[in-house]
Amino acid sequence: MKDVVDFLDNLKHNNNREWFNSHKEWYEKSRQKVLFLTELIINEVRKFDTDIPITDPKDCLFRIYRDVRFSADKSPYKTHFGSYVAKGGRSSTRAGYYFHIDPDASFIGGGIYMPGPEVLKALRTAIYDQPDTFREIIEYPGFRKIYPYIDGEKLKTAPKGFPPDFEHIDLLKHKSYAFTAGISTSDVIRDDFVTTIVERFQTLHQANRFLNEALDQYL
Repeated sequence: MKDVVDFLDNLKHNNNREWFNSHKEWYEKSRQKVLFLTELIINEVRKFDTDIPITDPKDCLFRIYRDVRFSADKSPYKTHFGSYVAKGGRSSTRAGYYFHIDPDASFIGGGIYMPGPEVLKALRTAIYDQPDTFREIIEYPGFRKIYPYIDGEKLKTAPKGFPPDFEHIDLLKHKSYAFTAGISTSDVIRDDFVTTIVERFQTLHQANRFLNEALDQYL
């Protein structure tokens, strides 16, 4: 993956159409490598997570082109590659597995980030009904070592529809139920990068299963 990282690093310093178009072949080769990596990860994750169907890796990989219509930053390209492996691919509202390759800040993660109101209510309801089960998953030492906290913003008060005096109200204040772990560039370019990702995704599986079962039951 070193060539992919090098491409992104160069793009970061030359984020314009002229440079990109003159290096289109390098981009296409990098994209194909990330698609191949995505396919390998899909196949490995399917061995332990039955929620993941046979999926075209192109449906998981996010476009490199930025939507600049409402952004002050008019840079035309993202300077990372990212794939979301989930039922429904990158547009899925279900819990899945994400990897992000960036020369300065690569990471992996999963769960559900910034869900809509109905999905968020379903997740909170499941946690309200089974708080001990959810805590056991996210506080398990092997899990917490890799994913030490739930990412994203939290409410300051109890969410509407839930009792403020609920013993585990802190768990219900989250606006996302997502988890991330940083990955160094040296890890990204190692030959065993797939093994590293898959092992960490396997640790995430129980949390994803809880979240997806919540959607199946409460949506």
